Amino acid sequence: MFAKKNKSRQVEFQDFLCGSSSMDYIFQENSYEEQIEKAASFINGADAILVGAGAGASAAAGLSYTGKRFTENFSEFIEKYGSFYMRDMYSAGFYPFPTEEAKWGYWSKHALLNRFEPPALPLYKELFDISRKKEYFVLTTNVDGQFQKAGFSAERIFATQGDYAKIQCQSACRKKTYYAENLFRKMDAARKNCIVPSELVPKCPVCGGRMAMNLRCDDFFVEDAQWHSQAERFAGFLEFCKSRKVVLFELGVGFNTPAIIRFPFEKLACENSSFILLRLNKDEPFVPKSLGNRAVGIGGDMAQAVFDIKNRLEN
Repeated sequence: MFAKKNKSRQVEFQDFLCGSSSMDYIFQENSYEEQIEKAASFINGADAILVGAGAGASAAAGLSYTGKRFTENFSEFIEKYGSFYMRDMYSAGFYPFPTEEAKWGYWSKHALLNRFEPPALPLYKELFDISRKKEYFVLTTNVDGQFQKAGFSAERIFATQGDYAKIQCQSACRKKTYYAENLFRKMDAARKNCIVPSELVPKCPVCGGRMAMNLRCDDFFVEDAQWHSQAERFAGFLEFCKSRKVVLFELGVGFNTPAIIRFPFEKLACENSSFILLRLNKDEPFVPKSLGNRAVGIGGDMAQAVFDIKNRLEN
């Protein structure tokens, strides 16, 4: 669904990206109850929902990369490499591990904890209940697989930044990725002192070189066939949305990678009078003043806001 006949998909996604904000942000003064009511009303009257989710959504759902969840699960890594470097799961991923055995000792643990072990979390399940009665599509920078676990169709999810479930050739010798759950579980079972056995260290089956997580962290990120297929479907969904009532439902997108979701959503709303921007963000819920009544910015507890919107739609 939402596929297009024109095959130039990558150019279309690049054109979607936007590097600048609307520059007229305001914090709305409506009460929380008024905002929830307005958000539910917009969703109820929409023809389609484009969900845009960033790291804040998964953090609100319970997949925190900091605090007790990090220190309890990565205590051996903190002790071995030091708390200066091992401050949280995000910064730990950039540690210059001395060997491949050490690198995969960390990343196998990270992937299992954040991608494979967690069930579908309530925030995502409630978001699916909100979206499933409409034509929907998901654009996300998250790599934890929560949308698909919650029931969203894999064909309607475009995860632009990769997937913790996949590995790739570190030098990107081929545009191919490899599903690695079984390998990660073997590594986790065999890991000692933060190190995995050398025989479990993956090698590229094509060039024999080192492998890496399929995460967009440098110019060697592999956009595989599935990535381009989802980019095509996303482009098709945007075309489907033309001249329709669309809610741009943004959750937890800050200013780390705003050019992928936050800024483009603002641009879409500004350019399409039938589009509504619904922004949920713990600390940065401000919205463009120029959108007037076509924007709702809800701060604070995102999980509670999703729950309240769902309840309002059902009552």
